[in-house]
Amino acid sequence: MTDRKPVLLVVEDDAGLQAQLKWAYDDFEVIPATDRESAIAALRQAEPAVVTLDLGLPPDPDGTSEGFAVLDAIMELKPDTKVIVASGHGARESALGAIARGAYDFYQKPVDIEALGLIVRRAFNLHQIEAENRKLKSQSGEDNRVLGSMITAAPEMVKVARTIERVAKTNVSVMLLGASGTGKELLAKGLHDASDRRSGPFVAINCAAIPENLLESELFGHEKGAFTGAVKTTEGKIENAAGGTLFLDEVGDIPLPLQVKLLRFLQERTIERIGGRTQIAVDTRIVCATHQDLEAMCANGTFREDLFYRLAEIVIKIPTLAERHGDATLLAKAFLKRFASEMNPHVTGFAPDALAAIDAHDWPGNVRELENRVKRAVIMTEGKLVGAGDLDLQESGEDRDDVLNLKSAREAADRRVIRHALARSEGNISSTAKLLGISRPTLYDLLKQYDLSA
Repeated sequence: MTDRKPVLLVVEDDAGLQAQLKWAYDDFEVIPATDRESAIAALRQAEPAVVTLDLGLPPDPDGTSEGFAVLDAIMELKPDTKVIVASGHGARESALGAIARGAYDFYQKPVDIEALGLIVRRAFNLHQIEAENRKLKSQSGEDNRVLGSMITAAPEMVKVARTIERVAKTNVSVMLLGASGTGKELLAKGLHDASDRRSGPFVAINCAAIPENLLESELFGHEKGAFTGAVKTTEGKIENAAGGTLFLDEVGDIPLPLQVKLLRFLQERTIERIGGRTQIAVDTRIVCATHQDLEAMCANGTFREDLFYRLAEIVIKIPTLAERHGDATLLAKAFLKRFASEMNPHVTGFAPDALAAIDAHDWPGNVRELENRVKRAVIMTEGKLVGAGDLDLQESGEDRDDVLNLKSAREAADRRVIRHALARSEGNISSTAKLLGISRPTLYDLLKQYDLSA
């Protein structure tokens, strides 16, 4: 039993050309249609991957263009189908108008069968690739997610995730460097989940949030009677994380005396509780993070250089939200969906001015600031759509680029706008092209030129 051939729907009222096209594409199951009614019937029954459509079909009695009516029907019923429109000589404007309405490509009559064949097969290959991508996304159940739970479409952040995936299988110490609110703990958890230690505990501690006189006990634990109030023996976070991962956030705030003890653990893989005399072997992986410049702290003596090199076997720099073009919109939509279901089900989305303001804002507080603003807006808004005012943001049209080279400035602007459009349309190519006011083939060319992913 052979696999079924892909379906090509040919919408053409010229019987001779119909027969010629059917003969030319023996690797397709070619289904003919001569008008809108027969085209829609075939579209529903056969679900073609590619359609060739004559824009010059005779108009309806009311004067409506039959070719454009068929195109609109295809885009409504089967928007993933690749439509190749045909136009007569001198009708280029009609063809371009069809592409703006969702057609994949066009050709001019008289038909060059060989040239049209190349366009049809290219369209079919693209249809297959997009179908496979949709299948993979539906299987994972999560679009635009890396490391399991982190939402991003920015190449900068995808690169960070891929680096983390590569080092996760090893036991090296990893240092995450980035501003506050960039998702360092989420990345650390993703590293743990991607490692062979995933079945062990993931323990996180913020070193800046614990007083210096208590931090040692929190990390290393204490024996009963070690100090006033130590009524029982207590394990520290390092022991709690045995067999798993300990995430030390704001590691730059660990005082110098305690840095010595942490260094000893990293070297010997043993600890000694406060008030104890027994060396306890502990198999815990350390992942740390900080927003401080540890190299500068080493230079001025506030952070041990030997500890720095022990902790920083692999250093990963986390981009700010402002550097992750398009991610602010993706994240905002995810936050809104979550908070609306929990707190205000009447809220269904963002108004256009809110999306523009989210794109334009610098986000000095990064993802944490974005999450807080969206949460507050969902609670306080009285309408179905969250506006820029609800977010306490105003749209800004200022160009923040300081690039003086025109070519570089144009490329930077193109990249930023395309990423924002992709984020707003959640990766849908047709919707993105419409937002940008360009055809889908042009958008694909730009995505390839700038090495961007949809």
